[in-house]
Amino acid sequence: MSNTTVASTATQKNVLHKHSVSVLGVFGPSADMRALVRLSSGRVKEVKTGSRVASGTVVAIDEHGVMVRQSGQTRRIAIPGS
Repeated sequence: MSNTTVASTATQKNVLHKHSVSVLGVFGPSADMRALVRLSSGRVKEVKTGSRVASGTVVAIDEHGVMVRQSGQTRRIAIPGS
């Protein structure tokens, strides 16, 4: 992402939902990516594949967000603005 993209994404209003998990960003080598997520409690947590988040398990992380498996369903939590 360019500095302009980061600045505009970082200053958007109402993109983080207060009562759900949000992905703040991803980092690391593609074979071992990590993510910073904001939990519904407001706490920020670093996660990797296999981590528990919101009663689910992180099954994948890529440059667009995090895939979480919960109750037999897999869903993507995208980085806002991506």
